[in-house]
Amino acid sequence: MPAIEPIAAICYHELMILGIDEVGRGPWAGPLVVGAVVLGGAAIDGLDDSKKLTKKRREALAQAIQEQAAAYALGWVSAAELDEVGMSEALRLATRRAVEAVQQQCRKQAITLTEIVIDGKVNFLAGTALEQYVTMLPKADALVPSVSAASIIAKVARDQYMAAQDVLYPGYGFAAHAGYGTAQHRAAIATHGVTPLHRLSFKPLQHYRNDSPHSADQAHTTQQADTTTRRGHAGETAAADALQQRGHQIVARNWRTKYCEIDIISQHGDTLYFAEVKHRTDDYAGDGLAAITRKKRNQMHYAARFYAHHERITTMNLQLIAIATSGSPPRVVRIETVE
Repeated sequence: MPAIEPIAAICYHELMILGIDEVGRGPWAGPLVVGAVVLGGAAIDGLDDSKKLTKKRREALAQAIQEQAAAYALGWVSAAELDEVGMSEALRLATRRAVEAVQQQCRKQAITLTEIVIDGKVNFLAGTALEQYVTMLPKADALVPSVSAASIIAKVARDQYMAAQDVLYPGYGFAAHAGYGTAQHRAAIATHGVTPLHRLSFKPLQHYRNDSPHSADQAHTTQQADTTTRRGHAGETAAADALQQRGHQIVARNWRTKYCEIDIISQHGDTLYFAEVKHRTDDYAGDGLAAITRKKRNQMHYAARFYAHHERITTMNLQLIAIATSGSPPRVVRIETVE
């Protein structure tokens, strides 16, 4: 087979095969990662499908690959990007990103590739100048050393990334399940809600999307919901006024992402306050703070951490509060800290 001109120049008497494999197609959370490796003359014992290896063995092999391979790279697609473009396009994007990075390395080292082997049945380089050099081979990660190496570095990198997310998003167990839909992960989502790592295009999580279609029954209650919304906004205004009277500066109202929302964010001294406002038309049956369940508290904690991370706030204290309003026009009847 002729050398692949779009990639590089001259090979030093070695058969240069670029192996490609993906990791992270099935998880409910986290990035999709594609590994691309040119082993060249490197002879690394023990290469195999990454799923067949222990964590310790994978990590040792990943280090050996990075030290000895002629070229290697990773292509990443985030959960948000995957949600936007879909899985098929995400696989193409990640593959092309990894290959482009390998191309740059090969050019610098005067390496000419002779073949590209992709694990599976789909050519993710179709439509590019490299398409003609691709061989698709199911189970290549267990048969072709360079593809095995690609699967290993992608698996190790993704697992390490997900383990690091445990610090930012405690309680989800990302280090244990790497984002797969395990019983532990499902229970965490039910308790805490979703994070920016979650793939909201996946069917089990689609109901968390802001643009989820409303049911016919919901459509019949639109007018009632609008009335409730107006009352809620009025209650939030009363709550914001009460905080300002107590010396707070209002930082944001109705701060929202597709993952979480905060009614009021205020600052007093070196503390940021995150307020959940509950309004009831009357208080004969008690105020709305009874609706602050354990699940809601967990969601509030997550939202506060997410805001602080998003805004890169590291030096201020974070405090959750709940504010109950009642009546028409609304008045504040109670403010409590939330632990």
